[in-house]
Amino acid sequence: MKKYLYLLLAVSILASCKKNNSTDIQPVDVNVKLAYNLQASNYQLPLTEIKVKVTNIDTKIAQNFTVNDKGTLIVPQLAPGFYDIDASATISAADYSALTGTLVTKDVTYNASVKKKQITVNFSETVALNLVTGTTGDWVIKQVYFAGSDRVNGALYRDQFIEFYNNSDKVLYADSLYFAETVGLVTKTSAATYNVTASSQYDWSKSVNMPANIDANNDYIYARAFLMIPGTGKQYPVQPGTSIVVAQTAINHKSPYTGVDGKAISVLNADLTIDLSKADFEAYYAPLLSKPLASDIDNPSVPNLEVLQYFGTDMIFDNPGRYSYALIKVDGTQKPKDWPQYNLPTKATPGSTSTKYYQIPNKWVIDAVEVQPNEVADRIPKKYDASLDAGFTFVPLGSYTSQSIIRKTEKSVNGRVILKDTNNSTEDFDYFNLANPRGFK
Repeated sequence: MKKYLYLLLAVSILASCKKNNSTDIQPVDVNVKLAYNLQASNYQLPLTEIKVKVTNIDTKIAQNFTVNDKGTLIVPQLAPGFYDIDASATISAADYSALTGTLVTKDVTYNASVKKKQITVNFSETVALNLVTGTTGDWVIKQVYFAGSDRVNGALYRDQFIEFYNNSDKVLYADSLYFAETVGLVTKTSAATYNVTASSQYDWSKSVNMPANIDANNDYIYARAFLMIPGTGKQYPVQPGTSIVVAQTAINHKSPYTGVDGKAISVLNADLTIDLSKADFEAYYAPLLSKPLASDIDNPSVPNLEVLQYFGTDMIFDNPGRYSYALIKVDGTQKPKDWPQYNLPTKATPGSTSTKYYQIPNKWVIDAVEVQPNEVADRIPKKYDASLDAGFTFVPLGSYTSQSIIRKTEKSVNGRVILKDTNNSTEDFDYFNLANPRGFK
């Protein structure tokens, strides 16, 4: 009898739990409100042009929606969980010129996003997305190979590179192009150490000696590596539809070579790495260091970058993908080498030898790519707002896998490839299983 009663009790508890769990996972409708950030403009843009994509982070299932003429949308029956909500609108050059009275020759794209939004059982909040436009320029970041190749059988991080592409129909000059590996909060347990914003990113306004009359968080990005392509002004022409490859070390990493210490450096599996001997530029940090890397040899046939600021012992990109990349072009009024540098916004006063980071005005950023780790659990707060990059990209297999991120092909015109550029790296980028300098996807 006692065993029978226990069995009844267990069945009752189990049934109760199942009932409660069933209640807990009831889907909910989510209201989304969208608007263009037009500030004090005296014109309106069509809300019905806005497209919204809602992606379940765990299942990767995405749903696409259009918006009504009031700028509202109900996303029906979302199961509780975490979601990325991306909104975009592309206004044709002709329509934008007619609507605004401002003549443009390229389509204008607006973006907004909310990343890792938690939808709970009783979720009743209206998700507000304010779409902003950003720069879509002639130069774009085409490919970034930050993951590196296998630590035992490959080249580790030695074969990393970044590639810039002339996405225009005219000759451009690479002279004095700057690029930066930008810094941001990369851990989730830093609240006790750093001043952070509501979005859990660094609050740069709290950095020592930061001017009070600027928007330090929204009008600037901050670099831990800041480098420049040299040149006299028209020394390095880049034809339409072609690119320049900037290597950490411009050699054929498939073949053995001799390091600066006289020892051989080789890989066990050449198929895991790449040939960078034909790169256009390379980083060479040895003259800056008291103890250079043995692998950092100087290829005399490949011009060296000018290094304004460096991090570590070479142009070593963060393999897990926790930092991001920006391409910068200035006019004659600017001297980037003289731009101010600031400490991280630590709660404790930084020491006199603490690292400082270049403050780069957003207005000079001509392209930016936000990068994130491949695992959802490792994702970190975004560094760039929607005017620079509304989304982010990553390599699916993560560190030391030979994978690179690669900008997608949008179309070809008379044999010239035009790459996709919507200021949303989630939409604009794909990946190569093996990094491929000058390749297309």
